[in-house]
Amino acid sequence: MKSIMKQLSALALIFILNSCGGVPEEKTADASEEKAFAVEEVLEMVAKENDVTRTLYTKAIVGKGKKQGMKFDEDWRKDDVEAGPLPALFLRGVATSIRKGPVPLGLYLGSDYPINAANKFQGQQAELFTEIKKNQEPKFFYDEEQKLHTAMFADLASAGACVTCHNDHPQTSKSDWKLGDVMGATTWQYPKDSLTYKETVAVLNSYAKGTVDIYMEYLDEIKAFEKSKKPEIGDKWPAEGNYLPTPEVFLDSVRKLSSYETMKHLVASAK
Repeated sequence: MKSIMKQLSALALIFILNSCGGVPEEKTADASEEKAFAVEEVLEMVAKENDVTRTLYTKAIVGKGKKQGMKFDEDWRKDDVEAGPLPALFLRGVATSIRKGPVPLGLYLGSDYPINAANKFQGQQAELFTEIKKNQEPKFFYDEEQKLHTAMFADLASAGACVTCHNDHPQTSKSDWKLGDVMGATTWQYPKDSLTYKETVAVLNSYAKGTVDIYMEYLDEIKAFEKSKKPEIGDKWPAEGNYLPTPEVFLDSVRKLSSYETMKHLVASAK
């Protein structure tokens, strides 16, 4: 598993540059330590990568998977539950992976109508979220209490699976969600106001590794299924039947859908 993780971690860095037609020449040691990006730019880059990944997981894995009889549950890690993580828990798994790593990147999902009361926005973030719901524009600010540069991005109900799950949940505090609604906001935090090229790549790599970590954890859960029919793991997706893609295939699809702006920023800085 470690060798696979190293391979995928490297892919997470390389696919961005390869998608633009090739990996640029390596920067000198001095140049790589220059401050290349404002923290707002970097948090926006990683937020866009997150949008692509979560939408793919929500629509292609959860949405299509349910039609094949696959189950997704908030208690998916329990021994007696044979299911995968819901989209919000997929994101929580990514955040946990990032938190365990060396990159000081913070990530969490909040809302004004969360299923888990602990995720309800308070204070300044609650005020800013009111504005986000009106225009869906991101908010950037410095959190004086935590001493962290912070960015909030609208989290939309992008798939029917999101709407149905939240509306039908027994603990929901809002049961009339519709497609396209702003359900919450992803919040990203970083301690510095600017990052070097190396630090920027490390942030993006940290996020990509987090998605692979949680996806591989889901595939490991499937191996232990005793009552449910196990999907075949390979190069096919749930839209084709009882299948799930390998981590490599999943990540490759993220690469193909990945934000052009992120690629443009990195390649421009690397040249």
